[in-house]
Amino acid sequence: MRPFRQALAGTLAATLLCGCTPTRVALPPAPAAPENWAQAPQTPVSAPAILKQWWRKFDDPVLDDLIDRALAANPDLRSAQARVREAAATVVVAESALYPSLDFFGSGGREKRIDRIIAVPGKQGYQLITPTADMVTGGLSARWELDIFGQRHLEAEAAAAQALGVEETLHAAQVGLLAQVATNYLELRGVQRQTALFEDNLEVQRERLKTLKAFYRAGLAEEAAVAGQEALLQSAEAALPALNETAIRLIQRLSVLTGQPPQTLQARLAEPRPLPASTPIIPKLLPSSLLAQRPDLRQAQAEVIAAAAGLGAARADLLPKLVLSASGGFGALAVGGFPSLSESVYALGAGLTAPIFNAGRIRAQIAAADARLDQVAANYEKTFLQALEDVENAFLAHRTANQRCLHLADAEAAAEHARHSTEALYRRGAANYLAVLDSKASKLSVLGEAVKARTTALVALVSLYRAFGGGWLEEPVAVETD
Repeated sequence: MRPFRQALAGTLAATLLCGCTPTRVALPPAPAAPENWAQAPQTPVSAPAILKQWWRKFDDPVLDDLIDRALAANPDLRSAQARVREAAATVVVAESALYPSLDFFGSGGREKRIDRIIAVPGKQGYQLITPTADMVTGGLSARWELDIFGQRHLEAEAAAAQALGVEETLHAAQVGLLAQVATNYLELRGVQRQTALFEDNLEVQRERLKTLKAFYRAGLAEEAAVAGQEALLQSAEAALPALNETAIRLIQRLSVLTGQPPQTLQARLAEPRPLPASTPIIPKLLPSSLLAQRPDLRQAQAEVIAAAAGLGAARADLLPKLVLSASGGFGALAVGGFPSLSESVYALGAGLTAPIFNAGRIRAQIAAADARLDQVAANYEKTFLQALEDVENAFLAHRTANQRCLHLADAEAAAEHARHSTEALYRRGAANYLAVLDSKASKLSVLGEAVKARTTALVALVSLYRAFGGGWLEEPVAVETD
């Protein structure tokens, strides 16, 4: 897309520097950005983070391959690419109005008048014939509207800005696609790990039921305890299909995101893999840098430029227009057997038009264009505020999930210590086997919660990279990192 972007940038530069544009409209100021983030971590790291291929920092080849496939085959992305090509064509159409047009015209025909008879000389005197006439004409015509007040330049500028906005929708679609693939993949690996731990816990609960039944037969446990354990086991087993369903749904979503039928990835992704052990660096981009990094903000900015140029072009409709025209050609006529007659013709002209009365049409078009500029300027500000909110929320979610991970790490250590101590008591005869099973179940439960927290933290990090607009710049900005 770089040649296309350079061509559009050239169009914008040329129109901004065009000669006489008294109707040009000044752009509204960009939204004011805060100096820093409220929720960002406070500990800086000196190494720069590159936003372009942030997902590779997870060091997961399966995730890398899924994203490569999505970038190559996702239908939404292909549709956005087609819209970019369409927008590029509209720019050429708008720019064509800046240049003269040259057309060829020509015609030919034969005419026979049966109501007329003429005498023509022959070998045996004059003969009476019905005359025929052959006619041929051809030539070139040219027309050029002199852009005295810059209207056509402004229209070309508006088209170029709109095309840049369409290209930014492609970049935004790419950023969103990357985040969706990574999020669904991480959630899949998290669910698969939770399912494995859940199945281990079910085995512990089955063993506990078996032990209680043995105790009951020996008169060491009440029947109510056995029934309660059976109810607990059945309730737990009822939750297992929901976990399996979630995993299947995530795989099917990944298939669609990568442009494949829903069942394509079932065999490949059904095999569980652990969550990525590597964690990408947390980026810390200044709020003002979002204006250059996030595609949705760049799109909103392009819409403002297009609307301002459109307003200027609408105002130029009030001013006169000067059109130069020229044509030249030839004509030939042959009647009967007489020698043909031919001649060359040319014409030069200039036309000046200016609006006098149009029932308020032009003024209404100007008012509509002015309102359009106000709309897109307000949308630009809104989009920027939402971008700030996205980043703050992602920072907050990541910090909260990490805090939960730390607490659960302590809980896991405590659960492991409790299990080890209970087994030691059991070996000495100071505790029964039910206590050992309960300590195992407790640890498995803590491990399951830790997997959930780890998954949430990784997904929050993906959301942070998405909020920063990572994943599309050919030359991403280097940013501070935490």
